[in-house]
Amino acid sequence: MRRRKKEPEHTSHERWLVSYADFITLLFAFFVVLYASSQVDKRKVGMLSMAIQVAFQQLGVFDSSNTKVPLNDSETMPFEKVQEVENAKRTGDMRRFVQPMSGMLVNAVVAGPMQGIQSDLEKALAPEIKSHIVEMKARREGLVVSLREIGFYESGSATLRPSSENAIDRLAGVLVSRTEMLRIEGHTDNVPIHNAQFASNWELSTARATDLVKLFIVHYKFAPDRLSAAGYAEYHPLSSNDTPEGRARNRRVDIVILAPLQLMDVAVPVSAPASSPPADNGAGAKALPSP
Repeated sequence: MRRRKKEPEHTSHERWLVSYADFITLLFAFFVVLYASSQVDKRKVGMLSMAIQVAFQQLGVFDSSNTKVPLNDSETMPFEKVQEVENAKRTGDMRRFVQPMSGMLVNAVVAGPMQGIQSDLEKALAPEIKSHIVEMKARREGLVVSLREIGFYESGSATLRPSSENAIDRLAGVLVSRTEMLRIEGHTDNVPIHNAQFASNWELSTARATDLVKLFIVHYKFAPDRLSAAGYAEYHPLSSNDTPEGRARNRRVDIVILAPLQLMDVAVPVSAPASSPPADNGAGAKALPSP
């Protein structure tokens, strides 16, 4: 019997279509993801950029502009406008704790409600200023009276020297009847401290500030809502900590007589003395509430 010849199997040459279809599907998904990622919420991105811009303005990194913030925040904020945004209210609130840029003096320091306070303090503290244990300087936020450690504190102590009580009496006599807000700042040098009272310069600077606030309230009857305290440790020096003279100048308590906020937006340039240091930018401050 004759065998039937077996026919060869048919080979499909279209299997490449499966791989091609998979490739096209993945490519389509890839472009869909790219398109979706490009359609972010521009309004939220604009608000985030505005917040970052305001933070840098408060630290004095960027200059403020006069552009107003849109009243309707539901509208998309163009990215090219982000650098022009200014949040006046938050900037005003932060001026209480942020050191401003140097080389500027607010009109309120030389006129208006604060007129005469510098001359009154110079007269009251003339002996201490002459002996270089008190320094006075005008800043954008107000007037700063620096009490150097050498004249007011023992090394590593937050208690005022008995010999400084007369100077504190005269200082408080000028300030107690006024209405300006006062911020008491403690500063140290960069030499580490560790004694029975204080484990770090943070604690020493904060203790000196808060103890002076307590003295003003309890002994001199200052209104507590006028006062605040801040400890900066060694992070806002007036001079280099590489020399004994510089470290001695950095160990101080600053009494910042704050200008009224409504007058702080108008500034005029002044020529700073040659010995005036750069202004602090306020970063790293450890602020404490009033007692």
